[in-house]
Amino acid sequence: MLLKLEDLSLVESYWGLTTLPEGKLLINTINAHSYNTAQKDKLFAEALHRGDVLIPDGASIVKACRWLNAKSKPRERIAGWNLFELEMNKLNKIGGKCFFMGSSEKVLALIKQRAKVEYPQIEVETYSPPYKPEFSEEDNRAIVEAINKANPDLLWIGMTAPKQEKWIYTHWGELQIHCHCGTIGAVFDFYAGTVKRAPAWWQKHSLEWCYRLLKEPRRMWKRYIIGNLLFFWNICKE
Repeated sequence: MLLKLEDLSLVESYWGLTTLPEGKLLINTINAHSYNTAQKDKLFAEALHRGDVLIPDGASIVKACRWLNAKSKPRERIAGWNLFELEMNKLNKIGGKCFFMGSSEKVLALIKQRAKVEYPQIEVETYSPPYKPEFSEEDNRAIVEAINKANPDLLWIGMTAPKQEKWIYTHWGELQIHCHCGTIGAVFDFYAGTVKRAPAWWQKHSLEWCYRLLKEPRRMWKRYIIGNLLFFWNICKE
């Protein structure tokens, strides 16, 4: 297996997020879908394994860690949204600059608009990369230069997994930043309001995946129905 859950170091509770050190830190999330994807994508597996911080963004990950008696035994699911709110509130208290890289100009404009009201002490800069499966060398250089020029106090990458994790991992050494960086894909759409997040009841009962499946069955059935069975099979192999 390319990625073993029992070998990973995971943040074990929400409180653990509040104690992360300052400075340049790469924060990724893992759920059943990304775990499955990493089994057939070596670079993605490496990116998840070698990032600085890994968050269990899925009840299935939390349960599987206990079942496997893994090195890390998270006590709760920590969503990318939890990380986003925590970091944004922290930065808003002291003031600073936040950079959103990814998604469309429309989504980024909506993020800027909402952040201006909710986080008035944060200056928001954005960058919408070209919409294509793979970036050219020129594309990559332009993104890196834009981030370095902004010199943010907080960096968010939102291009869906595994593209976002592989991109930031590959270019991490070129980024002259001093801040936390989180790969939070869907949070861009949730915060912009272009995709509705599951209501609190569904989240509390670990059914956010089911809500998304009911909302977008055509797009999500493979990920959640086939994917959940595959996750169970992969965990059995571990």
